[in-house]
Amino acid sequence: MDITTVLSVSAPDVGTVGSIEVLSAGLVGKAQFLHAIQYRLVMNFKRVFKLLTDFFQEHEVDHALIGAFALSAYGYMRATGDIDFIVRAKDQERVIHFLESLGFETLHRSTGYSNHLHRLSGLGRIDFVYVAGRTADAIFAEARKMPIVGSKTVPVVKPEHLVALKVFAIKNDPSRRLRELADIAHILRLPDVNMKEVEEYFAKHGQSKALCEIVGEKGAGENA
Repeated sequence: MDITTVLSVSAPDVGTVGSIEVLSAGLVGKAQFLHAIQYRLVMNFKRVFKLLTDFFQEHEVDHALIGAFALSAYGYMRATGDIDFIVRAKDQERVIHFLESLGFETLHRSTGYSNHLHRLSGLGRIDFVYVAGRTADAIFAEARKMPIVGSKTVPVVKPEHLVALKVFAIKNDPSRRLRELADIAHILRLPDVNMKEVEEYFAKHGQSKALCEIVGEKGAGENA
């Protein structure tokens, strides 16, 4: 099964959006053309999302949303072209096999991560984080089911675990520091975030000073 057939979709009042050449030949106005392309990309994104979550459910793959879509579930909108999930390490092989069966290319694969991109532009990139043991048990046990992409409900990592992932990302790639700290600052404004747990994640990865930049020395102490 190739995703090029799965993702065929029609745009309203335009017809099948399958031929850029026909649309750009002047058969529809520029505004309609742009609307048609935007409509197709949005619908493709939703369908890719549905394919993933249906696969997870059918094969009983523990999963939770992370990244920008998880942030949006908690009320913080940030532009993204990626879908990010966390799953158990034991499921890495079949997850990657499924993606490649849809025509996605595996750009990178390691024990803890894999990144995938389809040859069709506009379908976005799919990134996975793989975890095992007690860490995995805690993440999936405490994930929260929340509405994503319309009315579809999927597990989303809890705010504290989202912070932990971002702190780990800063440690591994300091160039991401400003963006990740901005995301964390929003997460910490959510009600009932366990600041003691958050501080432990920052301390574990040697990033306690970064937390102080967000909440200040006094604030961090008061929430411990």
